[in-house]
Parts: sequence; structure tokens; C-alpha cells
Amino acid sequence: MEVVPASDSPSMMSRLLHRIGPLLGLLLFAGALWVLHHQLKAYRFHDILQSLENLPGKRLFAALALTFLSYLVMTGYDALALRYVRHPLPYGKFGLASFISYAFSNNMGFGMIAGGSVRYRLYSAWGLSALEITKVVAFCSLTLWLGFFTLGGVVFLFEPLMLPKVLHLPFTSAHTLGRIFLAILAAYLLWTIMGKRSVRIREWEFSFPSTQVLVAQVVIASMDWALAGAVLYALLPKVPALSFPGFLGIYLLAQTGGLISQVPGGLGVFETIVVLLLSPTLPASEILGVLLAYRSIYYLLPLFLAALLLAIQELLQRQEGFKKFVAAFAQWSSGLVPPVFAFTVFVGGAILLFSGATPAVDARLTWLNNFLPLPVLELSHFFASLAGMGLLLLSRGLQRRLDAAYHLTVVLLGFGVVFTLLKGWDYEEAILLAFMLATLLPFRRQFYRKASLLDQRFSPGWIAGIFLVLLCSAWIGMFSYKHVEYSGDLWWKFAFDKNAPRFLRASVGAGILALMFALARLIRPSPPKPLVPTLKDMERILSIVQQSRQTSANLALLGDKTFLFSQKGNAFIMYGVEGRSWVAMGDPVGPADEWADLLWQYRELSDRHYDWPVFYEVGSEHLHLYLELGLTVLKLGEEARVPLDTFSMEGSGRKGLRRTLRKLEEEGCTFAVVGTEGIPSILPELKSISDGWLAAKNTREKKFSLGFFSAEYLQKNPVGIVRNKDGKILAFTNLWVGADKEELSIDLMRYLEEAPHGIMEYLFIHLILWGKKEGYHCFNLGMAPLSGLESHELAPLWNRLGAFVFRHGEHFYNFQGLRQYKEKFDPEWKPKFLACPGGMALPRILTNLGSLISGGVKGVISK
Repeated sequence: MEVVPASDSPSMMSRLLHRIGPLLGLLLFAGALWVLHHQLKAYRFHDILQSLENLPGKRLFAALALTFLSYLVMTGYDALALRYVRHPLPYGKFGLASFISYAFSNNMGFGMIAGGSVRYRLYSAWGLSALEITKVVAFCSLTLWLGFFTLGGVVFLFEPLMLPKVLHLPFTSAHTLGRIFLAILAAYLLWTIMGKRSVRIREWEFSFPSTQVLVAQVVIASMDWALAGAVLYALLPKVPALSFPGFLGIYLLAQTGGLISQVPGGLGVFETIVVLLLSPTLPASEILGVLLAYRSIYYLLPLFLAALLLAIQELLQRQEGFKKFVAAFAQWSSGLVPPVFAFTVFVGGAILLFSGATPAVDARLTWLNNFLPLPVLELSHFFASLAGMGLLLLSRGLQRRLDAAYHLTVVLLGFGVVFTLLKGWDYEEAILLAFMLATLLPFRRQFYRKASLLDQRFSPGWIAGIFLVLLCSAWIGMFSYKHVEYSGDLWWKFAFDKNAPRFLRASVGAGILALMFALARLIRPSPPKPLVPTLKDMERILSIVQQSRQTSANLALLGDKTFLFSQKGNAFIMYGVEGRSWVAMGDPVGPADEWADLLWQYRELSDRHYDWPVFYEVGSEHLHLYLELGLTVLKLGEEARVPLDTFSMEGSGRKGLRRTLRKLEEEGCTFAVVGTEGIPSILPELKSISDGWLAAKNTREKKFSLGFFSAEYLQKNPVGIVRNKDGKILAFTNLWVGADKEELSIDLMRYLEEAPHGIMEYLFIHLILWGKKEGYHCFNLGMAPLSGLESHELAPLWNRLGAFVFRHGEHFYNFQGLRQYKEKFDPEWKPKFLACPGGMALPRILTNLGSLISGGVKGVISK
């Protein structure tokens, strides 16, 4: 069964809002289509195509040049943000981050991948901490709105725009809106200059920028909005009644509607408002043709350039001479590849569906009629729409790195190229699909998961996105063929010039495919649920633990964790739930080739509960798997591993250890390892020692990442003990043994208060010597928290804070003393990490983690 504390789970209201948000966006989009249909009732589809084809080359060149300038100005956002957080980077780095972030976020909106997540992926690889990246994202968002309020306020105030009644706003002129915008801007400026210098949001404090930076924010953001509007203005025909300031008011109002709708890129909503406000000046068909060109130049072209950049990097990486050059780029590009191609393939599916909804060019059909049989054209049109629907569904699988989704996408893109040529010689679409296919092919290794397509959860945003495309496709078809009188016979008409029947059949086919996929998901077997293990499960867990070379796998035997098994059942993740944090203890246990898919199962399981996946004390060998989950990685400290092959008690460095050994042997102490068969007879004595140790330390048992006294648990592994000359046990520790004698470690360490000084060091020495004699490769002394963290001023904030606590936190915990003690044994230090979501979730995650280990909030604030 699943263990989810109801009191700490997201509220029913927050879950409801999570589902309703995409629905509201879909309703706004549907309303926009209705208004657009009303505005275009006097025009036909060919009128729009004609206006698009008649765009002069000078206008297109001007729009391209202004687009370049606009994206160039956008890099100023990141330049100011990095200055604000005092973490400078070369222009080449933050310029690339800015371009890719805005190319993605402008097209994808907030539902799939926002500019913030892209910035996090890039900037975390370049040394910025989670808090610094959060500040950068917040700063850029604030800058965007400052420019909008500034430019919008001035334009609306001095070029008042009369608002159509169909918008149902409480005022009829944008003059009032301008006053509101400028009032908001003035209030913020006064608060920043004369008020508080910082604001606290939960545990984190955000300081306001200086006046100099604030002025730069307003100037750069205003330029950005003006240039973005200028791109569209340059494409419009010159009309004396339409000045650039007056057009900017229309543009900003339309962008507001698009942002509020949360539809990716404001698609449909932005266009509707522009058509509605410009139609008194220009023909609606001409406006819509210009808007299509604007979408292609300002939105799609930068997106495809970003995708091409990733493809070029992958190809260059295969050349030996470029490997060092692209090493840093490759570190984070793997995290960007799935969402980029998920969106690109989603667009490819939309292209095929929209193509199937629009009439073919008559001249091309006439040419095809000379040699192509009619059944081939009909089937190509039908299967092109099915391929489009398939690509919409597969895009989710690509985002989740599914192997099957990659292969099917390659097949459907290839068929899509062929079908678009055969159904109407639509070579423009074929070139786009071929480009998508060519850029996808080099990234085969990024899609490695073997999970079923039917098991992938579609979020409300994804479902709304698919419905949006289907709705838009149906609207385009209805608009294109509104002059065709509908009848039942229309479905069965087959001819080269019968475009409307082909649209109807293809639309129904795509809808049936979507319905069949939805039904298949509904009737599929439920995914394996995490287990509170039964006796049979514990036997399987014990078998996997005994085959693990890492001794930390023995924490699975404590009985305080829940388990998620891999599909083959040979590996598992052990975890606990605290608050909204699903905390996995260490790396998965089991064969490494099953880890990747198991980690994605765990991520998706926590996502279904709207919670956070957290991985505590993971090693460095597989960090790329956690980065590919979209998590941030924070160093916790370093683990000490003593190589037993080279360990010796000889030499001046071992003088103190030899003294401890000799002193306690003179007092009559002896060491022994008790096998599992002999433990039951000494359990009462071990229990007495444990209780006395807890009482003397005035503490209580920890959990999760540390063992606790349990008779059942102690009997699963050998125990090392120290007796006095009377045979009384003075101290004990339970041993963890790794498979193939790779590693030996300890968990519980308990001793009597009356035991001689140095008893635990004596026990350590004998355990290490015993492990060396038995042929073990290394002895694990455990982790030294916060050790090995850099304190350099350019290091991430987390590392600098951890290094400060390590140096000055002796009052709370003996950080340096623990490290120095373990250094006696000349260990090799291996880093350990925390992998979890970054940003504002991090403080709550750390609190949940402390509570889980300490057995509740009381354990965090007390011993």
C-alpha cells in the first residue's frame, strides 16, 4: 500500500486548481476561436493564404532583423540578473542561456517547460546555487512586467485605445488601464527607493535592486516589448490611420490576454484580440496572414534554431577534436533534449493535423492527378492525420525518455514526410518534418527507458494541449470548407478535388485514435504500487541486499521504509514520506541497468501525488540519472572508505592507534565477531548496553538513514563485540557486509558508560584488521557531514554556507572533529549528494528530511 500522510498532502483545493487551470485556458482558447470565426465570416481560407503569399520581401527582412534585435536585447535581462545576484558569467554563457530560455518559454508557455526550468538547467551547470537561480528567474520575470507596465502605461495614457464591448471590460478606454499600470509602477519604484530594502518569502530573503539597476530594468524591458511589437508592425501594410504608438497599445493588450490565458505562446487568444482591434483598419484575412508570418518569424524560427544548436552539439561531440570544447555543453544538454523534442514533435503532430484540415493547392493536385492513383492520395491524407495524432501522443513519451516513443516517432515522422508529399505535394511541411527527423536521430541514447507508453501519466496540461490542437484543427477545417454544404453523402465522395470529405474522414480517424488510446489507458493494469513489505517481500528484499556490493543497502532491513520495485523485480528503491517529500534512501539497490527506469517510476509516483522526489546520500557515479529527472544536486559531505589491501598498523602515523590497542589489551579487553547464529544468546545483554547508552547520552533512536536497536534487525548480520577480562560485553556494533567482499561497514555503535576510554577506537581497529584478514576490499567509516565543500567566493551558495557551518558549527555538532578522527585511518573520501527539486521547495524539503530521520519534529529540536 502507499503511505501518504493526509495532513501534509496538498489540499483538495490546490489539486482542483491544478486541474482547472488548463481547462480554463482551453475554454479561453475556444472562446477566442468563436470570436475569430465571427470576425472572419466574410472571408475564405484562400483569402488568408493569398495575403500571406503577397507579403513583400522587404517586410519579411525587416521583421527578421527586428527579431534578432529583440532577442539580443533580452540578454540584458540575464546580464542585470547576474549582476543582481553578484555572480558574473561571460556573455557567451548567459547570452546562450537567455536565447534558449526565451525561445522555449515564448513557444511553450508554462504548461510544458518554462524559461525558469531551462535557466536552472544551464546556470546550475555553471556554478549558480538553487537560491541564486531562483533569484535570477524572479528578477527576469519582474523585469519583464516592469517594462510592460512602463511601456503600456505610457502608450495607453497618451494613445488611448477604445476597447471593444466584446471584451466585457469594466472600462471602454485603455486610458484608465494606462493610469493603473503607471500607478503600479510608481508604487513599486517608491517602495524600492524609499521603503524596505528586502522582502522575506518563507525562509528566503530577496533584496530589492539598486536604483541604477532598477532604471536599467525599466529601459531594457521597455525596449524588448517595443521591439517585439515592431516585428509585427513591420509585417503589416502601411496605413496612415495606424501609427506605431497606437499599434503598440493593441499589441500589448493582446499580449496581456495571451499571458492570462496560459495557452502556450498565447496561441489563438493573442491573434483574436489583434484581429478584433485591427479589423476596422485592415481586412481580417490580411491581418491573419500577417499573424501567421509573425508566429513563424518571432516564435518558431528561434525555437528551431535552439533545437538545431543541440543537434550540432551532438554531432560535434562525435568528432575527437571537439570533445573537450563541448564537454561543458554536454553536461546539461541531456536534460534539455527530451523537453525540446517533446515540444517539437508535438508541433509536428499539429502541423500534420492542420494540413489535413486545409485544402490542398489546386495546381499541385492537378499535377499529382497525372500519375498518382486516387486511392493512394486518399489513404495518404487519412494516414497523415493519424500520424499527426500519434505524434501528439508520443510527445509525452519523449518527454519521459521512452525508448518505444523514440522509435515510433522516427517512424511516424518518416511516414509523415511521405504522406504529406503524396496527399498534395506539400513540400513545405515535408521539409519541416524531415528537419525534425534529422535533428532527432542523433539523440538516440537520450531515450533509454523501456516502460510502456500506456503507463505514462498525462497531466491536465498535456490533455488540454492535445484537445487544443484537435479543437483548432476542427475549427480550421470548418472555416476552410464553410462554403461546402454538408450532407450525409459528403462522407463517401472520393475525387481529387474533394478536399472537404477528406477532412471529415481524417478528423474522425484522428479522434478515434485518440479515443482508443484513452480507452487502452483506462483498461490497462494498474502500475505496481509501493509496498509496505510482507514477510515474502522481505525475503526478496533480503536476497537483493545480500547481492549488493554497497553495505548501505542493509538499511532496507530496518522495517521502517516503503519499497518500489523495478519492473523485473531485481532492484528497489527504499523510501519514506514526510510532508510533501518522498525521500529515497541512497541510490537504488540492485543491478545498475534497472536504475534509470526505476528512478523514473519513482519520479512519476511522487508526481501523481503532487509531491517532491528526494534522494538522500546518493553517490557521484550516477548523478547524471538524477539530473535527467530535472533535479538539483547538492553536496552533503564526504564518505570515508579505508582501503584494506594497503592498510597497516605500522609506521609513525599509526602510533596512536597502536597505543590504544596495547592499552585496552593490557586491561584485559578482547574482540570477537559473533555470527548470526550466536546473536540470540547475547541479545539481552546487547539490549541492556543499548538502553544504557541512550540514557547516558540523553538521546533517542534515530531512523531512516541510521539503524536502531531491533532484535529482528540485529540478527540479520554479524555483530562485533568487546569483552572485558570477566567476559562481560562492554561495547558492540552490528556489521554490514557487501557482496563479493567489496565493502565492510558498521551501523549501531553502543557501549557501557563504565567501559574504558578508547573502547570504540579499539573496536574500530579490530574490525578493520578482521576485515583485512577476511579479504574485504574496503572498510566504510561513514560520512563526515559538510566536509569537502568549497568556500571560494565563486562557489555555489549552498557550498559556501556548508563550508562556513563546517568551520564554525562546533557548538552544534563536531563537524571538524569527526573528519579529523576518521583521517587517522587514511581513508579515501567519496562525495555524497542530495538530489531534489530546487527553488522555493528546498527549505521545506530539508525540514521534512530532518523530521524523517529524527522521528518527527520533536526529534529535530531535541536529541
